[in-house]
Amino acid sequence: MLRVFRRQSRALLALAGGWMLLAVSPPGLAREWTVAPGQSIAAAIAQAAAGDTLLIDRGHYAENLLIDKPLTLRGIQRPTIAGGLEGDTIRITAPDVTLDGLIVTDSGDDRIKQNAGIYIQPGAHRAKVLNCVLAYNLFGMWIEKANDVEVRGNNITGKRDYASILRGNGIQLYNTTGARIIDNRISYTRDALYVDVSHHAVFRGNHLHHARYGTHYMNSYFNVWENNDSHHNRGGLALMEARHQTVRNNHAWANSDHGIMLRTLQNSVVEDNVVAGNQRGFFIYNSQFNRVRHNLVIDNHVGVHLWAGSVDNSVEENDFIANRVQIRYVSNRDTPWGEKQGNYWSNYLGWDRDGDGIGDIPYEANDMVDRLSWRYPMMKLLLSSPSLQSLRLIARQFPLLRAPSVVDPKPHMRPLHDNWREWLGKYFD
Repeated sequence: MLRVFRRQSRALLALAGGWMLLAVSPPGLAREWTVAPGQSIAAAIAQAAAGDTLLIDRGHYAENLLIDKPLTLRGIQRPTIAGGLEGDTIRITAPDVTLDGLIVTDSGDDRIKQNAGIYIQPGAHRAKVLNCVLAYNLFGMWIEKANDVEVRGNNITGKRDYASILRGNGIQLYNTTGARIIDNRISYTRDALYVDVSHHAVFRGNHLHHARYGTHYMNSYFNVWENNDSHHNRGGLALMEARHQTVRNNHAWANSDHGIMLRTLQNSVVEDNVVAGNQRGFFIYNSQFNRVRHNLVIDNHVGVHLWAGSVDNSVEENDFIANRVQIRYVSNRDTPWGEKQGNYWSNYLGWDRDGDGIGDIPYEANDMVDRLSWRYPMMKLLLSSPSLQSLRLIARQFPLLRAPSVVDPKPHMRPLHDNWREWLGKYFD
């Protein structure tokens, strides 16, 4: 870091050359400073007063910046600020700083110091990072103990030539409140979004792909996740040790492990999501008192892996379509789903004699045939055969052959999502 500040100090000498253009402003009002290629942004920061704006012309600026006062740095035609592969390219220590329209690249790769393209330090509240490109940084952004931060419209990629485990995260939030993470594209990082002990935040409209987890999220409460698209990751959205989440209108598809993980999640709403083409659509572990409704769970190897005391959840009006195994269930007693409105199950074998759209016999997710197919995978080749369908019916008539299951007393005869065919065949590579 000493080397970085020496570079800044040398840059201050450029002030004597009269290179800075100052816009005409009345005394006492915020000023605009223009920085051109060959000039120093660090020197402009030192010259500017709190509340001023730096207009940075298109060009390449080899600098590591420390922003220690409330300023706006606005790029004109996307200038590049390159950190020389050491330290943080930009470190923000003051509140009310805005970065807009910059290319920020070439941070160091010290994982102990957590080098980042943009590091927002504790106390740098209300920082805004808008419409920037962050490329070839260890961590794209690291936000620590800074509240009401807005990160919007950025494109973030990591050090793609590094192994996944050696990269940093695209955006890392730690111990924050009120963050707004909106309309960002994040790829080729370790985790696209890593969120820990951060509350009352909104994560909306982000596109997350080719990472370990699209979102890795822990120990955080009262947040909103909506309209995010997470695909070709190991896991799409992982919510762990959390409460009071709203998870709505997200698409989690073509992830090699799970689409959406609910692990030790309570008192949350999970609705109107599409979970398609994953190894496991939902992985629900030790989660209670959640409302899971109107989701499309389609064409996954396992639709839902339900485990470890995940009870007392309301699961209604979901479509479970063309999953190789609809539910993988681990328990010693039945779990009721769909008690009020029911769900649709594409492998339901019942009938609807009164034509009310609801099956006349309950749907049981895990019968003897399902359990045999888990133990002997080659049985899947015969799942549509008359012999196995007969075995399902026989098992229902003899309780000794029955295994604990998810039971839906009101199975729908038709899916609720008209567009379900659009999500067939979207598998992970």
